[in-house]
Amino acid sequence: MATASKKKTVKKKVTPKTKKMGFDLKEFESRLSPVQKVEAWGMNHFSNSKVFLPASIQDFKDLFTYARDTNTKVAFRGGGCSYGDAATNEKGIVVDIRNFNKILSFDPKTGILVAESGVTIKQLWEFGIERGFWPPVVSGTMFPTLGGALSMNIHGKNNFAVGPIGDHIQEFTFLSPDGKESVCSPKKNSDIFYSAISGFGMLGAFLTVTIKLKKIYSGKMKVWPVNTSNLQEMYDYFEKEYKQSDYLVGWVDGFASGKSLGRGQIHKAVHLKAGEDPGFPENCKLENQILPSTFLGIVPKSWMWLFMYPFSNKLGMRFVNFGKWISGFLNNNKPYEQGHAEYAFLLDYVPNWKFMYKPGAMIQYQSFIPKENAVKGFEEILSLCQKRGIVNWLGVFKKHRPDKFLLTHAVDGYSMAMDFPMTKGNKTKLWELAKEMDEIVVKNGGRFYFAKDSTLRPEVYRRSMPKQNLEKFKAMKKKLDPKNLLESDLFRRVWGK
Repeated sequence: MATASKKKTVKKKVTPKTKKMGFDLKEFESRLSPVQKVEAWGMNHFSNSKVFLPASIQDFKDLFTYARDTNTKVAFRGGGCSYGDAATNEKGIVVDIRNFNKILSFDPKTGILVAESGVTIKQLWEFGIERGFWPPVVSGTMFPTLGGALSMNIHGKNNFAVGPIGDHIQEFTFLSPDGKESVCSPKKNSDIFYSAISGFGMLGAFLTVTIKLKKIYSGKMKVWPVNTSNLQEMYDYFEKEYKQSDYLVGWVDGFASGKSLGRGQIHKAVHLKAGEDPGFPENCKLENQILPSTFLGIVPKSWMWLFMYPFSNKLGMRFVNFGKWISGFLNNNKPYEQGHAEYAFLLDYVPNWKFMYKPGAMIQYQSFIPKENAVKGFEEILSLCQKRGIVNWLGVFKKHRPDKFLLTHAVDGYSMAMDFPMTKGNKTKLWELAKEMDEIVVKNGGRFYFAKDSTLRPEVYRRSMPKQNLEKFKAMKKKLDPKNLLESDLFRRVWGK
């Protein structure tokens, strides 16, 4: 009699794919780059990190699944425009969002645009300008992404009038590290809205962003250049003119001293109104707005930093600053018309201008001081730099207003952004100078800006911010990121453990 053969029972091996309902840890790891150098924009810091480039919402979800399963630390990177360690991560993955960059919809009647968070300021203005719209807030460079801009809550030369970019966001979709997706606006999930905007990427991932663009009626603005003899005179002009201005920005000569301390030049700009520009809409065409790639139609601008390099020393920068101030008298207070991109993106005029700091690097020290203390506070900082023999090569003065965002840097006052060369020989002294400047800022009720920072210490940051804001952020961090998966080098430096 034939007998049935027994089937051998084989125990199925549990793989990450079957264990995690279709998620394959090894497959995800294959999508990460090999460890590579990820550098801060100011070239003063870098991390050795694996990089992930998401291109879909599912990619972000996979990222957080992987991070939770492996306890991997994650930091987000937009356009890589932060001067310091805000978008580097020595202890984990850097997530570069620039491939997540589609404009999804636009309403030409309202100016409301929906985009993925990797869309850049450059994409926004190039899309909008020919349709008669301009981004409501732009930084001095056009390369930040929307995700990065919201994380830092960027401001522009019009902050005193319209606030930071966060004030122009209708809503965003947000993915927290626990895998929960939320729609956030000032009225819906408002706690996340006001925390994630300004939260320097430490609460979750911005997915899609709905922003309202500004209607414009000309491809140009009317600009007034105004020389000022010292910082008090610059402050007085801002206070007198800001209600009649759309934009105000001041360049400050850090080398000037005595009665000329803080002298410089202001550029005031106003939008032209409907019907004032006979060249509209022709001058809104993209070819009439894009910054030229050559100087005088001959020399590629990508080479221009080489011509600047001989001046990249104390004597050379003293000469450049003095020359700029003297040249300002040629057209002092004589208005002219200038294109939007030309006025807005001064940092993009000379590509790679930061290379003039090589073989060293640079840091930017930007502080915000309430208006009642602004002049004396910044005068003290400028004098201190001269006393210590480390003078900033470029200084920029702007006016600000407060906003509702949890970790806001803005005050009802002014900011000074100061570019310093960093070398092996001066780094220790430069960091000591930053500590002294910190004390001046804090005693005058001031704050700091994570997008620019390289030197801030935890105890100083805590002293500069309202205690209740810090406690609320810690609670939100614990709620949205209970495993503390989101960490950048900046987070570890400023917040610690």
